[in-house]
Amino acid sequence: MTAPLALDPARTALVLVDLMDRIVALPLEPRKGTEVLAAAEELASAFRSAGAPVVLVRVQRPGVADQPPGSGLVAGLARDGDIEIVKRTIGAFQGTDLDARLREHDVTTLVFGGIATNLGVESTARAAGDLGYDLVFVEDAMAAFTTAEHEASTRLDFPRLGTVVTADQVRFTSAD
Repeated sequence: MTAPLALDPARTALVLVDLMDRIVALPLEPRKGTEVLAAAEELASAFRSAGAPVVLVRVQRPGVADQPPGSGLVAGLARDGDIEIVKRTIGAFQGTDLDARLREHDVTTLVFGGIATNLGVESTARAAGDLGYDLVFVEDAMAAFTTAEHEASTRLDFPRLGTVVTADQVRFTSAD
């Protein structure tokens, strides 16, 4: 087992991408959307308990009067104090105030989970890297449309952009 990754809760935020009913319900690999959601909820709880920000990103189709059913965040995921970002592109930085909101919290490290690994998560992470954030990817809190797509991101791309961990490796440094 790999050693835990010690994160500073004062400088770290969790970014969960597209955990919406209609996306969580899609046929995903290498794990079901409900498994991604369960891992994400545990991570969010740990981040909130440590006083670290939780960012919940959801997509909204541009130029459409009514969004498809299931376009809100999964019920019960959001809590008071979370940062909700509505994106209209694949990534969450373009055309949103995500960077400004993270900088208000003095965040320098982003921990990622969500759906789809190789689309919304990777696009958001690449932009974050370009903006100078340190990146952490929680492999078992993500899924894609195929295992090959998921693994291309988690085994090839993400190790070049940051650190890939499992949810049980995410720990916070103590304030002592």
